Amino acid sequence: MMQDTLGIKVYGPALARDDSRPIVVVHAMERALPGLRLEWTVSDDHQLLHLPQRDAWLAQARRSGGIPLICNNDEGHPIALFGLELSARSGPGGQALLEIHADVPLHTTVLAVLVDMMEAVAEGANASWGHATPFRASAEIAAQTTHPHTPGLPPRGLPALKLPEMIGSPEIPHRLGWLNYWSAAAARAIGFPDPAQDADLLSRSQRTARGGWVVQLTDAPLDLDKPDHLIAVVRAYKRFPAIGGRAAP
Repeated sequence: MMQDTLGIKVYGPALARDDSRPIVVVHAMERALPGLRLEWTVSDDHQLLHLPQRDAWLAQARRSGGIPLICNNDEGHPIALFGLELSARSGPGGQALLEIHADVPLHTTVLAVLVDMMEAVAEGANASWGHATPFRASAEIAAQTTHPHTPGLPPRGLPALKLPEMIGSPEIPHRLGWLNYWSAAAARAIGFPDPAQDADLLSRSQRTARGGWVVQLTDAPLDLDKPDHLIAVVRAYKRFPAIGGRAAP
């Protein structure tokens, strides 16, 4: 069930010719979760296909600047990854982006390694920012992004966020999540960390090998039905007004 799923999304530069990042990211996920093997894909008629030469297939199978779906073969704990290209016309600062999405089960085995997995996927993708968020909370947070021609009120009193093409730089995160990956450049762009203001966030943060951060908003997986979780998200948006293009960094 999607309610039992946690989505990892990271945003980095668009794929270049002979780009190795799809293979790097898949290997990074497998290293983060012992026993995971992403060696399957789904055919056009929705059948699972084994990929005995997975890395060679990934190197050849890029579609429209993205990454075709790749998954494990475990109905009890399904894990899947794919990538899409966000065109320069739709991207922040007029730059094309690669969006990598991974769906993992909201299970204790995954949660135990999630911070390391977030870092591995994000830095393997050379991402500027990303997040890992349970499905229900992610759907509500995505609804914060409003179109200027069809304005509406975001859910739960959360602030309205701009469309990606209205954000001035790819380093500025489009939104928050439960676990937030901010590269060193993204952290500078939003003003994190400030020891005087961020003591609580720093207590749940991990510095990455490349100088970025994985910042966890709440101890337990984000659930906006919990008042303290909603308060944590609102507080973080107030602390970082550049997120979502609401204010100049």
